Amino acid sequence: MALLNFTRKTQTTESVNPNVAEFLQGFSIEVMPRTAAKVDDFKDILPAQTRVYIAHIDGTPIEDMVATAKRLSADGFDVMPHFPARIIKDAATLENWIAMYQGEAGVKQALLLAGGLNAPQGAFESSMQLMETGLFDKAGFTRLHVAGHPEGNRDIDPDGSMKNVDDALRWKQAFSERTDAKMALATQFCFEAKPIIAWANALSDAGITLPIHIGIAGPAKLQTMIKFAIACGVGPSLRVLQKRAMDVTKLMLPYEPTEVVTELANHKAANPDFNIESVHFFPLGGIKTNAQWAQDNGAQAPASHSN
Repeated sequence: MALLNFTRKTQTTESVNPNVAEFLQGFSIEVMPRTAAKVDDFKDILPAQTRVYIAHIDGTPIEDMVATAKRLSADGFDVMPHFPARIIKDAATLENWIAMYQGEAGVKQALLLAGGLNAPQGAFESSMQLMETGLFDKAGFTRLHVAGHPEGNRDIDPDGSMKNVDDALRWKQAFSERTDAKMALATQFCFEAKPIIAWANALSDAGITLPIHIGIAGPAKLQTMIKFAIACGVGPSLRVLQKRAMDVTKLMLPYEPTEVVTELANHKAANPDFNIESVHFFPLGGIKTNAQWAQDNGAQAPASHSN
């Protein structure tokens, strides 16, 4: 039997959708200390000053988080570490983490979220409680991002509604209006554009105007994508992957987010006031693969450097 060779098609300048290229400018990407350690030089693969989130998984030592932040900051990237409320013991621990990030990496921005644990390990349960401490304002943090859930979140709303999620968003909107912090919603990834568009429009109609940084899963093997999607609680848009998995002609091909990104980009081009401000990538198939896909589709290439 002959083996099929699947080679990656690199986009030419002529084939790049200008709406997609514009939509991808200023994208952010997420890493963990262990995945970041596999990248020899981030300057070779990411545009200068890209915002890089550092995911804090339960069990990761804060020293590893800070070391990763220090490395990325020294390379000229805007570092945004996660602060998961449910793994932070108390206010003193939170204040110490903030001081470590600032003292060693010059960090002044954070993603605040509840975290994936079912029960808190200490004094905090929600991102709102972290914000209420006033410690980020006291430390001079200029940007705070919080989580958004276009398809809801069963951990927050077990009944499948959006009630608690929406109540929290209204609180965060009010917080943004009474403080100087620049805020945005960094969302869970999903695979269909129409539900995202409907959700974003519903927020605007409800007076929630926090800019949306939409979560997009980067290229990955289909089986890998389905595994992560289920583990992360992706909602109805999971059907996009399930339908693809049933097509034997597509089963062995990697998933790429071309369709969902293109539809969102075209909608943004036709509706400039649409509240999605930028794309936030979850590089489930690898940081280099994701960065290359973004570049192939029009995102700014990394500046040349010498060191």
